[in-house]
Amino acid sequence: METMNDTELDALDQSLVHALVIDGRASFSRLAEVLEVSDQTVVRRYRRLRTTGLVRVVGLPQGSRVGLFESWLRVQCAPDAALPVAEALARRPDIAWVTLNSGGTEVHCMTRARTRRDRDTLLLEKLPRTRRVTGISAHTILRKFFGGPDSWAGVDALRPDQIAALERPSAPPGPDRYALDETEFALLAVLGRDGRAGYPELARATGLSESTARRRVERMRDLGALFFDVEFVPSLFGYEAEATMVLTVPPARLAEVGAALASHREVPFAAAVTGAASLMAVVVCRDTDALYTYLTERIGAVDGVGQVEVIPALRSVKRAGMLVEGERLVDPPPAP
Repeated sequence: METMNDTELDALDQSLVHALVIDGRASFSRLAEVLEVSDQTVVRRYRRLRTTGLVRVVGLPQGSRVGLFESWLRVQCAPDAALPVAEALARRPDIAWVTLNSGGTEVHCMTRARTRRDRDTLLLEKLPRTRRVTGISAHTILRKFFGGPDSWAGVDALRPDQIAALERPSAPPGPDRYALDETEFALLAVLGRDGRAGYPELARATGLSESTARRRVERMRDLGALFFDVEFVPSLFGYEAEATMVLTVPPARLAEVGAALASHREVPFAAAVTGAASLMAVVVCRDTDALYTYLTERIGAVDGVGQVEVIPALRSVKRAGMLVEGERLVDPPPAP
């Protein structure tokens, strides 16, 4: 009989999460085979992780491939307004990530707008009219060096042969954007809440047959329009220090520095952005001492880095579309 605290992850739980990071839609039978346990054990473990809000698999569009307008926003607020502003932003379906930063007076978020007009409405109309917002800086994501479909190395529970057994071929870069149709947006609406939703559910949501829904999902994956992300609160894996790092890098060194950060296991996301500082990265470390070591020894050793700003994350409010309550992930309210 398995007994454990409902927020405790044992070795098998961590291996299952690592397996899902590699392929979030791998069948339970395939996961069981790789993890060398029974199908029933994998199903039971996964259901516990999901129903308790410890782990969520979500299907997301690859923004640069499908033409989404992605920006990183820094929203300065009066001290007593930052949390309400962060929570209001988190309720928006076009906002993917929200954190409370910088002593509780700054909100960071990532926008994923379908059109330029939607993005501009948020930046030019809605946020400036929000009470107690004192400043906004918007930085367009120019190029991702790491993140999205890339598997973060911070979850490290599987053997190399197990990883190889689950890895899928990388989607080839296409010269043209993939134009999502309304049926595919309907598929993404379901997968954005549950990346492992069954094909009967996807068929009901879209009016497609199950076989057609399966083909659509596989086609989007194969062409790099859709990827599956695994979300969890890093503290469950012993990571207590999260920060956003903003780096000033000369244009001639940007690709080189971006590639260097992409190779660091402490970095789950790094991108070139517009603005005075040309590169931003999310950094996750065991504690503040490890963050200091990363800054001085890893970042300090990268040629081409000029100024560095480290902005601690005090609280995650939304992660990849999921609201955060303590160490648990919960579904956002339905879009109005």
